[in-house]
Amino acid sequence: MIIIGLTGRNAAGKTSAGQVLEARGFTAVSLSDVIRKEARRRGLSEKRENMIALGNELRERHGPGALAELTVAEMQPDRNYVVDSIRHPAEVVALRKAGARAFSLFHIFAPLEARFARALARRREGDASTLEEFVRQEEREFASSNAAAQQLLETERMADRRIDNDGSLEEFAGRLTATLRELEVAFARPSWDEYFMNIAKQVAARSNCMKRQVAAVIVSERRIISTGYNGTPRGVKNCNEGGCPRCNGFSESGKNLDECLCSHGEENAIVQASYHGIAIRDATLYTTYSPCLMCSKMIINAGIRRVVFNEAYPLNDTATAMLREAGVDLVKLRM
Repeated sequence: MIIIGLTGRNAAGKTSAGQVLEARGFTAVSLSDVIRKEARRRGLSEKRENMIALGNELRERHGPGALAELTVAEMQPDRNYVVDSIRHPAEVVALRKAGARAFSLFHIFAPLEARFARALARRREGDASTLEEFVRQEEREFASSNAAAQQLLETERMADRRIDNDGSLEEFAGRLTATLRELEVAFARPSWDEYFMNIAKQVAARSNCMKRQVAAVIVSERRIISTGYNGTPRGVKNCNEGGCPRCNGFSESGKNLDECLCSHGEENAIVQASYHGIAIRDATLYTTYSPCLMCSKMIINAGIRRVVFNEAYPLNDTATAMLREAGVDLVKLRM
């Protein structure tokens, strides 16, 4: 996820910047959307004075970074975003903390006379009709002793880049695009082991066992060839529906194992491969818990050469020693 923040004075071209970036694959959002939603809830018009007052009220009630925090909470990690209407330093801080691969605050700048002319042309409710009134309106947004009010000048000073919008829309779009190419994007990709272990954790969510949710993923040449999670056998009542008396009785760990009807995640992954005629020799098995003695014997005899686990299963010292003796590479992955 890449986040581009937009700040700047009234009619500088922030909306146009958002449209340019939206055409380049960014999802456009505005911190003012939160304010508009509240205005609609109260039955208020969206004129400038109402929007400013409501924004200040929301920051005062929920904290100066509230508008950005609420916006970030709805972002999807597989998208890039352009965020308009940033008017407070705390909003910049909240966006920088959003966990994006790159965040950059663009200060969209345009001369006063050009901005006033654009404001007249767009005819928004509450916009000034004279240059003097236009200046007075925006000066009220520059700074305030109220920590929850707009602090536009300080926000502008936090900008990473200034984009001038003093010419044609084509020139402006060109400057924005050129600035995008200069961004330093940090791609913190997971390792292959982390990638497959995260998938194993998702597979574990399918487990119906009352005692513990465990899953395994078998991988060959970086391709998943089988998965399995623990639970009762095919055609037998699910463990969480009462299918396994031992698990539903919450028997003490390590005891009465001969009464457990649940198959283990590693066991099911190996059996599923056999059921579908898939060779797993020399494969890697990823499991959310280190394998028990029974599963370890199956792993060895199936020819699996590497086992990566996330958590150590209790009472399995014998299994660990046997895997190592058989030449299986056993790796604990800390996540």
